Amino acid sequence: MTLPNSCKCVIVWEYRVRERMQEHFERIYGPHGDWARLFSADPAYCRTVLLRNSQQPSTYITLDYWQSQAAFLAFRENSTEYVALDLQCEQLTEHEREIGRFLCVCIG
Repeated sequence: MTLPNSCKCVIVWEYRVRERMQEHFERIYGPHGDWARLFSADPAYCRTVLLRNSQQPSTYITLDYWQSQAAFLAFRENSTEYVALDLQCEQLTEHEREIGRFLCVCIG
């Protein structure tokens, strides 16, 4: 995975997906899904990576790459679509949490 050097912030979320909702979840949260399309309206958004836990297949991690934490926060605070999509997706998960906002120290 090659990212532009300007993509320095990664927002990391963990999800536990409801039974029989995995395919739907993957379509919405994947790199070409609804969330990535919403984020791509902002020029500071870089990409999304979706990971599934091989030992616990209902557990997923998303990595959302942004140019900065400030850019992500500004997007989230100013986007009514963010809130609407978040509410729409609640039915897919049993649990979700933001693990953290990380700074890329090495990109290659």
